[in-house]
Amino acid sequence: MSYETADSQKEEFRKYLEKNGIIAQLTRVLVGLYEEPERPPNAIDYIKQYLGAPTGVDVEELKAENNELKRQNASLEAKVQSLTTQLEELQREQEEG
Repeated sequence: MSYETADSQKEEFRKYLEKNGIIAQLTRVLVGLYEEPERPPNAIDYIKQYLGAPTGVDVEELKAENNELKRQNASLEAKVQSLTTQLEELQREQEEG
């Protein structure tokens, strides 16, 4: 990778950040942090809160809950399919009988 290529990639990335408003948003966050009368004990949580991200969320717990809900959903879908098949069989028997 040449020096010019690295510089052009950096410039391209900078333009991407600027075009998508990331630089402006990060600047607002840092200015807000700077203007706080008392420094927050956890700057990362401050930034997350400023950007609107939920704080105090356990991502691993959410992933485990999501997996459990997916498993339950698959089980319920299988049950619905089984009951639908049973219903169709009963309706056929009733029509024949």
